[in-house]
Formats: sequence, C-alpha cells, structure tokens
Amino acid sequence: MKYDVIIIGSGPAGLGAAFNLIEHGSNLKVMILEKEKICSGGLLNDCKQNYTYPIGFTEEYWNKEEADRLLNVVQEHLNPVFLERKNLEKYQKRAKKVNTRLVNIRQSHVGTDKSRFLINGLLDKLKTLGVEVRLSTEVTEEINPITKTITLSDGTSVEFNKLVIAPGRKGFSYLQTVMNKLGVEYIDNRVDVGVRIETKLENYPIVKDYYDPKFYFPYKVRTFCTNSGYALVTKENYHNFSLVNGHALSSDRGKNGLVNFAMLKTIGLEAPVRSGQQMSTYLARLANEIGGGKPLMQRIGDFRSGKRSKMETFNDDLYDFKPTCQACAGDLGLAVPSKIMRDIWASMKLLDSIIPGLLHPSTIMYYPEIKMYANKPVFLDKNFAVTEDVYLIGDGAGTSRGITGAWASGIKAANGVLEKLNKKQF
Repeated sequence: MKYDVIIIGSGPAGLGAAFNLIEHGSNLKVMILEKEKICSGGLLNDCKQNYTYPIGFTEEYWNKEEADRLLNVVQEHLNPVFLERKNLEKYQKRAKKVNTRLVNIRQSHVGTDKSRFLINGLLDKLKTLGVEVRLSTEVTEEINPITKTITLSDGTSVEFNKLVIAPGRKGFSYLQTVMNKLGVEYIDNRVDVGVRIETKLENYPIVKDYYDPKFYFPYKVRTFCTNSGYALVTKENYHNFSLVNGHALSSDRGKNGLVNFAMLKTIGLEAPVRSGQQMSTYLARLANEIGGGKPLMQRIGDFRSGKRSKMETFNDDLYDFKPTCQACAGDLGLAVPSKIMRDIWASMKLLDSIIPGLLHPSTIMYYPEIKMYANKPVFLDKNFAVTEDVYLIGDGAGTSRGITGAWASGIKAANGVLEKLNKKQF
C-alpha cells in the first residue's frame, strides 16, 4: 500500500506534521506509525508546555518571528490554560545579583494523569480527518530511498512518497542508524548532563508564584522541568540503562508537598570524542552499575559531609520526607564527572542564595538525568529535509527542545512536503 506521507512517531513533532498536512493538503493519504501503545515523551509524561521563544526551540534553526507565528498554531491545537506568574521581579533582582537570569515564560501544565485524554483526543481528531494511525507498530531501520519503502517489524513493507521521521529523544540511536544507512551527515557533539533535585515545597516556594522557573547560571547550567503540586521523580528505562525524570499529576489530584526539577549542564564535545550520545550512554550505565541496576540518590546533608547516603539515613528525623523514586542510596561523586558536578553544585549554591532553603540537608539529588537530543543532521533546506523525500524533526533530530518547539518543527516539515507535492502551505 502506498501513502503520500508516512510519519514515524506520534509525539508532538509527528502530530504537528500530521495536522498541517491534512488541514492544508487536499486528498492526501497520510499514515502515522507509532511503536508504543500511546505516544511517549513530553506529551505523555507531565505534558508541560512553554509558549515563549526561545524555550523549546533550537535557536540555530529558528528566529523569534517564525517561532511566535507557529506557536499560535500550536496553541490552537493544544488549547493551553496558562498558569499565573507572580512576584517575578523580586526573584529576578536576586538572580541578577549573583549573575543569574530568571526568564519569564508563558506556561501551561496538563498533568500525567490527564495527558492521555489530550493525546487520544488529538489522535481521534486526526482519524476523523482521514489520517491512518497505527499504534504498537514498530518500524525497522530498513528504509529504501530508491523504492521508497519502509519495513515494519512484522516483515511487511509500505510505500511512501514523502517520509517524516520524528522518533523523539528516546529514538536518538534509532535515528542515528537511519541516518547512517541513508548517508546523511550529522554532528553528535552536545549533551545535557545533570541531576534531578527533590525537596519539600517549603524549601522552594517560588513554585507558588511561577510553576516552572527557568534559571540560567554562569556555568552553562540551567534549571529544567520543574514539577510541583503532586510531584514525582520517575525512572525512565532505555536499552540497558535507566535515567531519572520528573512529572506531576494534574491539580485535580491534590498535593504531596514536594517539588522536583533538573539542574542540567550543557557540554560541547570536541574531537577525539566520537559521539555525545555514546558518552551519555556510558555515563548512565556507569551510574546504574554503581547503583546495582538503578539510578543513584544522595541527600544534600551527606553530600556536604563528603559521605555516601545509606538507606538508614532516609529516616523521619532531619530527613523528613521519603524519596518518590526507587533509586539506590549512594555517592554521586563516584559517578558524576567532577567538572560537571562542580559546576552544578556551584549553581545550586547560587540558587540557594536566591531561594534560601533549597540546600536543606534533606534535599535529594538523583542521577543520572541526561537529555539525549544531540543529533544535528545536515539539513538541505529550512524545512528539515535530509534527502529529497525524507525529513527529520523533533527533539531527537535536534530541531527542538520541548513539546511546543517539536510541534512547530512538524509544521515546518509539513510545509516542505506540501511545497514538493504542489499543495497549499500554511
């Protein structure tokens, strides 16, 4: 069976491409393929959305005018309810005193318990518009650019005129395999490595005024993905290793009095490092090896004392809340490279001067939190084509760094497809 466009991946990038194609291209035969039972990634996990450039966008591919225009389209499809922000000037003044920036972002939060309803509603709408959606359908790396066919895991093949690949962050290794087979040049030299902080709400009260505060420190360190209300730290399983991440349930589920957020350091790698992704995988596996197959966690009190955490130190005395993630108590100093830990710790001390209380002895650091979106393909045009018929989009392809940016990259790729198919563009 032949399709005008096949989209691999049903995350925000794939959805953005599908909606733009079906709404602006008449009589197009479009299919979405997704290996999971429901799309994974940011839409499913917490579903936190940022609507202020450049948050979520890779600045080398975007300018503010274009991003703002497409963010309006994203907003029309996701119907966000924007969160209130208060007292930002107070925190911004404190941040400026220690050479740190607090960025003011328009944000919306759905919650992990409600994100499935949003996703299913989007997929149902696409189906009513004529898009074929096939979940639990895995695509192999066998993409034949000559016959324009892709092979599914059950051995069957389908034909395409144009192919849009949007595998998300978890699909970074799959994407590299595809690029190697298609002969697409790419750079893989940037990684974000860090820890996830978990503490009591009283130690990080800024979240009462600003749901996901974006701090940028002078060490190429930033805060990322803050969760409060009913906040949880979770384990994400990859092939042969696991990472930590954070999410929160919707406001309907009440509160658990905890906050979690990531402190990430951006690292630009140079030769002779072969691959930022491989380095990230090595760091994650090392941490899991030390943790007996689990991520590591350490209390701030133990870290400052230069000793490892033990499960018996997670008690009801000074350490007065239980960790929400099943990690292994240990010593992050054995797993986190010293330069990375040094810069993260320096940034945490600056953050504690802005919001006193963060470095309470009970605060937990989880490791590893690593963002694997370092692929930078050599694109042929502004719409993210890598061959005449193949487009790579989303966080896994380095065109975005979040839900809204990924959706916008799907719109751009769809515009490229529509142009080549002589269809009306958005």
